[in-house]
Amino acid sequence: MLKQRTIIIGALATLALIALTGTAQNSQQLVERYAELAGSTDNSKSLVNGLRDGSTISLKSGSTVTTIAPPTQKMGFGNVDDALALTQASLEKRGIIHATPEQLKTALVGVLDQRAAGQGWGEIAHSLGLNLGDIKSAANRPERVQQARVERPERAERADKPDRVERMDRPMRPERPERPQK
Repeated sequence: MLKQRTIIIGALATLALIALTGTAQNSQQLVERYAELAGSTDNSKSLVNGLRDGSTISLKSGSTVTTIAPPTQKMGFGNVDDALALTQASLEKRGIIHATPEQLKTALVGVLDQRAAGQGWGEIAHSLGLNLGDIKSAANRPERVQQARVERPERAERADKPDRVERMDRPMRPERPERPQK
């Protein structure tokens, strides 16, 4: 019984670790990932924090300030990542690489309205003519490649194996003495 519990706890810990490595783990990672989409690091912080807290988002461009009131409640890191990834992909699909705050607002509110209506991320992606799996794997690919290069140490040269030592012959047994006859 105790052995089964240990195995189950180990398996759950492993699954939790695997789930965390594939997604953004904190707001700083999301801010860095979507800074180009938002136009600046400050705008990206406002986006991430506003979506996380369910509060008003302020995007600044020069002297213009665009405010967004998210129609959704508070969101977790994974949901924030999905919302911004879909927003970015929908803008890119329309040929918009460097979006203005107004364009970003329109695209983000379109995604968030569907989410607030109860649709899942896959359904939202499909309605935009996108595939969420392709978007997420493309977004994570450069990080994984870079992470693998950083974490993998160089292999050390193997020393040649020594030659196999031959087995010594068994010592000869003395012959059995003959038994006396009865």
